[in-house]
Amino acid sequence: MAHSDSEILLAIKTAGPMTTGALRKRLGITQQGARQRLTALAEAGLLHEERERGGVGRPRALWSLTSAGHARFPDGHADLSAALIEDVRQIFGAKGLERLIAKREGAQECRYRQGLAGSRDLTERLERLAALRTQEGYMARLETREDGSVLLIEHHCPICSAATACQGFCRAELDLFRTLLGPEAEVERSEHLLSGDRRCAYRITQRR
Repeated sequence: MAHSDSEILLAIKTAGPMTTGALRKRLGITQQGARQRLTALAEAGLLHEERERGGVGRPRALWSLTSAGHARFPDGHADLSAALIEDVRQIFGAKGLERLIAKREGAQECRYRQGLAGSRDLTERLERLAALRTQEGYMARLETREDGSVLLIEHHCPICSAATACQGFCRAELDLFRTLLGPEAEVERSEHLLSGDRRCAYRITQRR
């Protein structure tokens, strides 16, 4: 079964850096076929290959997206968003921009509260929140850790350019998650795309 370049890029986008063997298993293609496709995508500037150190034997190749690879995914009309944010900053100043962020946060909170209404516990609230974020293009999923905490992982940021232009959007989202999940949940951002990480992730711990 043939797979498009978009499927390969999406697999690496959602799973993070992958070995050739891991991609072969995930997509059901041959080792040689996977290697050829990955090499072609690297030559096109969409993937980066690095060697994983440690362990016994020859270092394994790890494939990850380059900035051009990330740009293949929708970003919410990035250029327009960034330009509008700068216009608001220049015309209305920092306070005007904060009002814009607060208005967006308020609209999000209202929409999310409707989606979370009737949740029986923190686990169900998290499941619904991840589903809502995925609908908005964040490619969100949950991962339970050994210590009992939960990671809300977002593999894509559809407002990345807007957030780069004004990191108040990132701060507002963290505050929003804390508000929605309530006092029983401790929420910390553990990975941040704008800090150089490959994704955004939030660590949620239930308070006893």
